[in-house]
Amino acid sequence: MILKEEKTKIIKKFATGEKDTGSPEVQIAILTERIKQLTDHLKEHKKDNHSRRGLLSMVTKRRKLLNFLEVKDKKRYDKVTKSLKI
Repeated sequence: MILKEEKTKIIKKFATGEKDTGSPEVQIAILTERIKQLTDHLKEHKKDNHSRRGLLSMVTKRRKLLNFLEVKDKKRYDKVTKSLKI
């Protein structure tokens, strides 16, 4: 789970406008942070299949958002993937 302070920092970094919280860049960044945390959790708890299913759905959602952003605006896509190192 992402703490409120971390989430606010991520939103400020990737927001396209002042009150932006729902742009693809912000959603991808938040999902990436959650995926990292869940991956670390699964390294310790190998048999946690319920969390593994959640992880797979988050990865799928992030991939769909990345595909959407790539089609819509290639520059924004490149910027996000470069800054998140995906």
